[in-house]
Amino acid sequence: MAGEAPVRRGRRRGWCGAAAAAMLLPALVSPPGGCLPAVVAALALGVAISVWPVGRVSLARAAAGLAVLSLAADTVAFGKAGLALLWLPFEAVALLVLLERVVRQVPGPRVGLVGGLTGAAAVLLPLRFTLHAPQTGLKESVFLAALAFVPAAGAAGVGLYLRSLDRRRADAVALARREQRLEVARDLHDFVAHEVTGIVLEAQAAQLDEDGGSGEHRALLHRIEQAGLRALDSMDRTVATLRTADGRTAEPPPTRLHGLADLPELLDRFGPMATAEVTLSLADEVAGTLSREAEDTAYRVVLEALTNVRRHAPRAGRVEVRAARSADGAVEVSVTDGAPTGPLPRAPREPGARSGGGTGLAGLAERAVAVGGVLEAGPYGQGWRVSCRLPVPVVR
Repeated sequence: MAGEAPVRRGRRRGWCGAAAAAMLLPALVSPPGGCLPAVVAALALGVAISVWPVGRVSLARAAAGLAVLSLAADTVAFGKAGLALLWLPFEAVALLVLLERVVRQVPGPRVGLVGGLTGAAAVLLPLRFTLHAPQTGLKESVFLAALAFVPAAGAAGVGLYLRSLDRRRADAVALARREQRLEVARDLHDFVAHEVTGIVLEAQAAQLDEDGGSGEHRALLHRIEQAGLRALDSMDRTVATLRTADGRTAEPPPTRLHGLADLPELLDRFGPMATAEVTLSLADEVAGTLSREAEDTAYRVVLEALTNVRRHAPRAGRVEVRAARSADGAVEVSVTDGAPTGPLPRAPREPGARSGGGTGLAGLAERAVAVGGVLEAGPYGQGWRVSCRLPVPVVR
């Protein structure tokens, strides 16, 4: 397939050359004055239908050069004025096609200049006959130029319309790619990183076992731990790249919405891989009171907080997840980890190493604000607390 495009371009340029040559054939039997309009018409046809760029010559350069040549030819007398009428219709059509291509394809900074020159060449083309014919004068020139303005405006309008469609198509492709990047980043952080953290935590816990086996066994566990930590750091860099590839970090809506009812299942998966005592306090009156977007935000806050506990506070002795009504009637979801229970070997970290997750609390804070809530995180006693307050929709 990759080799077919050059073949098609070569064939198109071949047909373009053949059409231009056919345009020149009548000049062989016409008076000497007919050569100039024939050459200009042939060049106009070639530039209009050829594939650009050709070498270092772009469509903008070719169109601008042709327009200047056409405008210059309008002022030159080349024998009998009637000779221009033979090639005038072909050049007019070629200039209109070229004008549409220029307006559609030439980059923004140059489209005004090149489009203006091409449009002027198309509108003023009748002057090639009226300025040199003895029976025509200023009135005929103005009338024919005004008449030529109508199809030129139509060609420019078609070019603008197709340009807008191309822009929308490019924006849609860019948005789709961005959504795919964000979806991959979210999955990497919320699921893959969650499980890799569990592997690292298991390797760290196994090194605490007094009957952990020989030195080779402990060295193997240490290498597993180090490999897992390196994988998490690499994953963080990948996620950061995916989320900021286009300079924006806002996330699209998730493909699957979770809620507070999914918290027991989440803690069932978290509990066996954690050394801390995990408790869930889920009040009955909060179930089903939030909007779908707010429910999913609350679930992801808990998921992010638990992931951070496993990665940054593996010695926490207690983790408490709580969802209840606050004094102002909103739903408050919090995750609190308690004091450390005992020593646990931690890998030495190099300066500039990992400081946060892929989606992260900053992104979740933006999501909480988007649904009318607020997210707070900070030290709490000897541990850390993440709290999210979400408003309950008013039923009318």
